[in-house]
Amino acid sequence: MQRTIDDPLKATRREVILGAGAVAILGMTTAAYATRQEVHMATFTTRDDVTIYYKDWGPRDGRVVILSHGWPLNADSWESQAFHLASNGYRVITHDRRGHGRSSQPWDGNDMNHYADDLAQLIERLDVRSISLFGFSTGGGEVTRYIGRHGTSRVARIGLISAVPPIMLRTESNPIGLPIEVFDGFRAASLANRSKLYRDVASGPFFGFNRTGTIDQGLVESFWLQGMMAGHKNTYDSIAAFSATDFTEDLARFDKPTIIIHGDDDQVVPIDASARSVKRLVPDAQLIVYEGAPHGITDTHKQRLNDDLLAFLRS
Repeated sequence: MQRTIDDPLKATRREVILGAGAVAILGMTTAAYATRQEVHMATFTTRDDVTIYYKDWGPRDGRVVILSHGWPLNADSWESQAFHLASNGYRVITHDRRGHGRSSQPWDGNDMNHYADDLAQLIERLDVRSISLFGFSTGGGEVTRYIGRHGTSRVARIGLISAVPPIMLRTESNPIGLPIEVFDGFRAASLANRSKLYRDVASGPFFGFNRTGTIDQGLVESFWLQGMMAGHKNTYDSIAAFSATDFTEDLARFDKPTIIIHGDDDQVVPIDASARSVKRLVPDAQLIVYEGAPHGITDTHKQRLNDDLLAFLRS
């Protein structure tokens, strides 16, 4: 019997049965998907009871590369490089820093010492050695502090990509750093509306879209999504961690082949106060400058970066 549009609630018995079946199937599918996600989600628990998520790509017998991400991102921000290196035979490990991505969100411990110790525990848990250790932006600080606290006995090569060392903040001993007002502005914007902050950073200086006048919405949305996956308190505290930590003494412990890659139009971590200063402190390091490149070169210059990292690993 045909039903009229003004009689929407009188469902037939067949429709009820089909609807119930669809709900049951959807429920089973969702449960099965959740189970698969739980089974395949690699994590470990640190000594201070923080859960750290990580990915482990490529052949298990490949030479090990560890990639440490920037703020407020997670391991996904390295996916182009991880895919490229794993496809070329390397075992590539990327992790979500505490408070970021799929890792847990502790109230305390959002500082470089804890970041470095978490990295050390990941390395110990997987028992990997002869590692090529690369850090992007804040991740470059994490890698540098790891070496300062834990040495290079398990490290073969080091890479700092758009990285924050030696120190971003302007001080008496670092007059070319950025003034505290810059980072206070980040903190204020984070408290006011961090969702908007992440969109503004991504659509402006991070990828250099304020220079080009065009915006890649996909990159903006990816940045925003990763930022919003991170904890509010964790990303707030991390602003001090990446800006005010002095890595000068940590850099003195660099005794492995090191590459520094940085764009000379980086508006987030200006090159003079970072890469060029690191080169003076680690004179044997190789410095590669990407002319006109912004901060987010893992995406904007990903093919060139992939090629440079692979060449460095093979050298």
